[in-house]
Amino acid sequence: MAALALEIVLSDTPDDDSDIAVKLETRPKTKRPPLYKVLILNDDYTPMEFVVHVLERFFGMTHQQSFDLMLTVHKKGMAVVGVYSHEIAETKVTQVMDFARQHQHPLQCTMEKE
Repeated sequence: MAALALEIVLSDTPDDDSDIAVKLETRPKTKRPPLYKVLILNDDYTPMEFVVHVLERFFGMTHQQSFDLMLTVHKKGMAVVGVYSHEIAETKVTQVMDFARQHQHPLQCTMEKE
């Protein structure tokens, strides 16, 4: 979608009968990049304390926020832990998955378009 810019130009010549001119110019309107939801999935093996630690460390949540979200994941099977641009969401998913593997937990973290 394009945005219109209106510019009014006044003539400097005293003997010019048309002393006002209108200049229209279109500028392309920039679109916001799509956002992606980062999701944590429940499993039967990853300790709840580990999930809380991941949420605090990688998503900047307080202990209480992390605990509450961990319970949501536990009860509902998954939860959205943040919404980011594609690059940031991808980085968060990779960080969580690498950290879980390093600690030998099967925790799953994914992303999907909002």
